Amino acid sequence: MDNKIMTSAEALEGAALPRCHEVHTDPTHPKASDQKMPAAMTDKPAAQKSPAQWAYERTVLYLKNFEEQLDADHEIAMGFAGDNSGVVKIEGMGYFDPDIVTFYGTDPAGGRMQLVQHVSQLSVLFRALPKQVKSAKANRIGFRLLEDLENAAKETT
Repeated sequence: MDNKIMTSAEALEGAALPRCHEVHTDPTHPKASDQKMPAAMTDKPAAQKSPAQWAYERTVLYLKNFEEQLDADHEIAMGFAGDNSGVVKIEGMGYFDPDIVTFYGTDPAGGRMQLVQHVSQLSVLFRALPKQVKSAKANRIGFRLLEDLENAAKETT
């Protein structure tokens, strides 16, 4: 246990930084906590962000981590807990302050779908689905979402 005495500034900084902790049966399994935190996630304390923004940013990290483990023949989709609606291939994600997160995508038949969810009800189940078009390159929304977070941080500095 680290009993280091911190200055007030160090204590405030430590309280402001996001923390993530995960354990897997396979210690080499990639974890979201291994992801580099984009500046947009550390530019201000979580307490100064809306619940929607904070949920969005953390979900982006989990989504990107999941995508990095997919092979070239699969894309990310999400299922619905407690619902028989099937799955939606994630093609976009956003939030509406103070408390709404939304996912955009298509179902396996190509029908357009959008999930609008209150952060208190947020439950996301990521799934790997075979690509619709075998010859096309797999779409990786997680990388675009993370790039958007990084660009947002640059615009505020």
